[in-house]
Amino acid sequence: MGHPGLEKKWLFPLVISSLICIFLLVTSFNMGLISSLHTINSIFSMFPSPMPTNQTNAALFAERKVGRLPQPPPPPNPTSMIPRFAYLVSGSKGDLEKLWRTLKALYHPLNQYVVHLDLESHPRERLELASRVANESIFAEIGNVFMITKANMVTYRGPTMVANTLHACAILLKRSNDWDWFINLSASDYPLITQDDLLHTFSPLDRNLNFIEHTSKLGWKATKRAMPLMIDPGLYKTTKSDVFWVNPPRALPTAFKLFTGSAWMVLSRSFVEYLIWGWDNLPRTLLMYYTNFVSSPEGYFHTVICNEPEFAKTAVNHDLHYISWDVPPRQHPHALTINDTEKMIASGAAFARKFRQDNPVLDKIDQELLGRDDKGSFTPGGWCSGKPKCTKVGNPLKIKPGPGAKRLRRLITKLTLAAKVGQDQCK
Repeated sequence: MGHPGLEKKWLFPLVISSLICIFLLVTSFNMGLISSLHTINSIFSMFPSPMPTNQTNAALFAERKVGRLPQPPPPPNPTSMIPRFAYLVSGSKGDLEKLWRTLKALYHPLNQYVVHLDLESHPRERLELASRVANESIFAEIGNVFMITKANMVTYRGPTMVANTLHACAILLKRSNDWDWFINLSASDYPLITQDDLLHTFSPLDRNLNFIEHTSKLGWKATKRAMPLMIDPGLYKTTKSDVFWVNPPRALPTAFKLFTGSAWMVLSRSFVEYLIWGWDNLPRTLLMYYTNFVSSPEGYFHTVICNEPEFAKTAVNHDLHYISWDVPPRQHPHALTINDTEKMIASGAAFARKFRQDNPVLDKIDQELLGRDDKGSFTPGGWCSGKPKCTKVGNPLKIKPGPGAKRLRRLITKLTLAAKVGQDQCK
């Protein structure tokens, strides 16, 4: 028989411990279990109820449906109506001056810029470009111009050009969350409108639109580009040499449909994220396929976008460029001169190519379309301040569109209306 004093000694602590346990249990139930049950129910509600066998095909794509559940709207942003652009401006041997002139003509404080001179360019050129970027006071103040200092080898007609473009996309995604469209240009491109014109015209547009000229009608390209197996030495050599072919050729693919088009594009951020992150395997599969494809920049992006239903409906069949081809067409487009000025303006395009260095037509574009005083100055816009003009950054959100906005708006309206009804879209 236990001692009465010993039982009393442990009775009080036992009662207190029991009360604490009951309190914790009730608190846990009220705060956690109800929430957990709600979470469990919401998780199970994502999965369909048992379906008849004739609906099993839909189940194959369940992971896509789960990934596209409605998301809450972002908080309102008073400046969200003004888009931002992320540019790649690239060049090669002897392109330093052309690239620098194009960069300053394109500059706006709201945008992001990556510049690249490839490995064929002389080290002095690359060092000079790095020095100019670092010493331009506005670039230093805003911090939105980045140079790829570890130059890539880029072979014309080879996949190294695609790799270089994807490299720039990855840099731009890492450097800034605040841009809406990616635009790739070369040192031989030049704007036909101001950045204020471009920002103003794109402000009301759906941010998911992709301006990419494309077609599935390969014609001669099926036998001359898709079927031959090509090797790009730029993938494994530090000196530049042309691509070469190996045997036997391959058949046309059956796992996806090939598309071709212009190598110059205006791509949405959402599509660029898909290319870089690739949450399904299509971008990686096609990147490997196009490693052995002649002129892969004219097919990779187009084939990816048109084989992914989520993005195919966002494709607008135009590259927003004015390009003049010789008749019959040659390997490179016709070099533009003053004689092409009226056609360039009438096209309504935002950009044109290809220009030779310091051709008089560039001075004419500067003076009549961009309002630039000389090739070394920035294109005037609402952001410009200081004396001389554009030597300081005023209000970057102040947009002053000019006649170029009206020309581009006419073209964009026509293109987007056609895309909205699926006309000439991924066909």
